Amino acid sequence: MVPHLTTAHNGPINELEQRILESMPAIERWFRLEWMEHTPPFYTSADLRNAGFKLAPVDNDLFPRTFNNLAHEMMPLAVQAAMAAIEKICPEAKNLLLIPDARIANSFYLQNLQRLIEIFTQAGLNVRLGALDTAMKAPTRLELPDGSELTLEPLVRNRGRLGLKRFDPCTILLNNDLAGGVPRELEHLYEQYLLPPLHAGWPLRRKSRHFRSYEEVAKKFAKLLGLDAWLINPLHVACGAVDPGRPADLEAIRAQVDLLLTKIRRKYKEYGIADKPCVVVKSDDAAGIGLLALRDAKELDDAARLRPAGALPAEFLIQEGVPTFERMNDAVAEPVVMMVDRYVVGGYYRVHAERAAGADLCGTPSSYVPLAFAGAGQMPRAGGKPGASAPNRFYMYGVVGRLSMLAASYELEATDPDAENYP
Repeated sequence: MVPHLTTAHNGPINELEQRILESMPAIERWFRLEWMEHTPPFYTSADLRNAGFKLAPVDNDLFPRTFNNLAHEMMPLAVQAAMAAIEKICPEAKNLLLIPDARIANSFYLQNLQRLIEIFTQAGLNVRLGALDTAMKAPTRLELPDGSELTLEPLVRNRGRLGLKRFDPCTILLNNDLAGGVPRELEHLYEQYLLPPLHAGWPLRRKSRHFRSYEEVAKKFAKLLGLDAWLINPLHVACGAVDPGRPADLEAIRAQVDLLLTKIRRKYKEYGIADKPCVVVKSDDAAGIGLLALRDAKELDDAARLRPAGALPAEFLIQEGVPTFERMNDAVAEPVVMMVDRYVVGGYYRVHAERAAGADLCGTPSSYVPLAFAGAGQMPRAGGKPGASAPNRFYMYGVVGRLSMLAASYELEATDPDAENYP
């Protein structure tokens, strides 16, 4: 089952799908060559938007916390990808310490941890949970909706190693984006593999860096296929540290919004798209405001709309609002692609049941109802008509998801504090 597009602008997206299917050998070879030069993130997820006239990622998560949404049929792929990832990093690995997010009470997140433990246990590792909570002095049992339990244990730091009581791992897997800062327990772990690295966390990461890297990747890929990079790339501009409460700073943000809207209008005119474009203003890091959708720079007349929860000044990313015209049972749907190492291991749809049929999802979504992909997205169907075959649609999603993953690889290399080119 594949969501249908409720827009007449299905020519460009079908042409894009056809081009991708026809170029599959060249695409897979291109990815192989890229992975010879770059190291993929350990795991990642990419939020995509299918507008009917373009398909582009709008977010990338280096600490994905939705593995519970993977269909059970995708588990063999996830286990094999986990095996490949571990073999590259630490072939003799025996123990894996999984450090979860501090917001662990959510039942969906607990199921995500359960699924991760299942994946890495089947990959041949002993997996235990360690808490970044210095107040925890004894193991804590966490009950899941199905009646099973997880055990969360206090961390034990012994010089340059981090583990649990009578548990010494060679690899530590973070499922915590470190939005609250880097704990001392995770610093200077020179004797163990810490995945993802600390500079992947939000204290250092910026969305604008990722989308600069993605723009570079998209241009390379578009040149390979002979297509317009805009069809897979959301335009964006980054604002440095600004205070919207200062008239000069607010006017600078308005000017950037107006400039980006002008660029998008030109592309809409080029492709005969009659819709009115929008941009989304969001925090460049994980803190602060969520999404603020604007169709005109004049709408930004109140600095309070840009005031984040934290202290000012703040950093903002202004990004092209890519609408989604996919529908699942008349509800707005957007795909999320899940990846481990350099492999697509499946995905799911966020289904926004409360959105009207004509909503374009430029603003903040109100609710999520996950729905698993019908297939892996790795095996397109030869001769399938574009837009009609679920395997072909999901293969296209997997390609764009891997482009986002490759961009994350570029991003992490450019911001690695141990690299020679680190500023």
